[in-house]
Amino acid sequence: MSPSSQYKFLRQAPRDGLSTAAQPSRWQQLHIDPWLCSFLVLNALLGLTVLYSASAQDVGLVSKQAMSFGIGFVVMFSLAQIPPKVYQAFSPYFYVFGVLSLVAVVIFGEVRMGAQRWIDIPGFGSVQPSEFMKIGMPMMIAWFLSRKALPPSLSQVVLSLMLIVVPFLLIAEQPDLGTSLLVLASGIFVLFLSGLSWRLIAAAAGLAAIIIPIAWEFLLHDYQRQRVLTLLDPEADALGTGWNIIQSKTAIGSGGFSGKGFLEGTQSHLHFLPEGHTDFIIAAYSEEFGLIGVTLLIILYCAIIFRTFQIGLQSFHNYGRLVAGAFGLSFFVYVFVNAGMVSGILPVVGVPLPFMSYGGTAIITLMSTFGLVMSIHTHR
Repeated sequence: MSPSSQYKFLRQAPRDGLSTAAQPSRWQQLHIDPWLCSFLVLNALLGLTVLYSASAQDVGLVSKQAMSFGIGFVVMFSLAQIPPKVYQAFSPYFYVFGVLSLVAVVIFGEVRMGAQRWIDIPGFGSVQPSEFMKIGMPMMIAWFLSRKALPPSLSQVVLSLMLIVVPFLLIAEQPDLGTSLLVLASGIFVLFLSGLSWRLIAAAAGLAAIIIPIAWEFLLHDYQRQRVLTLLDPEADALGTGWNIIQSKTAIGSGGFSGKGFLEGTQSHLHFLPEGHTDFIIAAYSEEFGLIGVTLLIILYCAIIFRTFQIGLQSFHNYGRLVAGAFGLSFFVYVFVNAGMVSGILPVVGVPLPFMSYGGTAIITLMSTFGLVMSIHTHR
């Protein structure tokens, strides 16, 4: 039975030894992809510009974000110099380190705002180990599946799901449902790209339909259930749990086609919009730049995702194809979930908008993933 169109990602990739480039270009010698790097620089500049307005022109906040971008680009460039075979060999050790760190959070993690997600390292500061798994999860599953011929056997799929579920449960227990779902998705994406049969996918969908009601009743916390109920009817508690969504949709709608203009937003500047410089920054951006600005931002995100997929297709080994593809799909999920919660089509979860929301850890983590992608592209 011939493979379905789902597996074009693997079948259309060039084989080992078929590279058409006789000599590496200057960019390949630097191990940097100029297209992807250009898109990331544009995204960083746009993010700093919007942050300046959304933070009420807080220069100190923008300076810290710019420093995070600087560190992120250095990390990206450094990781791009390392051949992907090194990452492939290192993947299981990084995964084990991440799981042990999550266990350490359960034992002696630092509690903030009712959540136990951080480890305080003397002389270094607080670290959130769940961020490690955003990188470690797809690397681990890609390493495990690429050791044998693809598509994977049923036993490989079962073992992969076990590797995925352990970190997912540890992160969900913190509780951090948003990050746990992102980590879960990053592992599932690798399985999907490896060539799962549609029968297994249909069976997984049926199993999810059974688990969701059970999770709603016994696994979700009260505030998590309330977020879903608020999504369905935010006006039921307009001054409480529904305030964020109502103000966010008001800011987006008031921007219209062309926006109110840079620094002219009212919802964010008058502090009606909550977390206008972090999770809800796209609402502040929409208010000032309107539909035109949002369209340009989406085009920029699509360019980043498309280039990442293209690099995956051009990879000469299964590990590189799976990792690059999973990182591209994960980046799409980050954008979709944040935009969805801000526009009121998804429950509010703590997922920042990539390269736009304030937060150094998320920036450096994402830059690390693109460093791996560039390594896959430039080491032939």
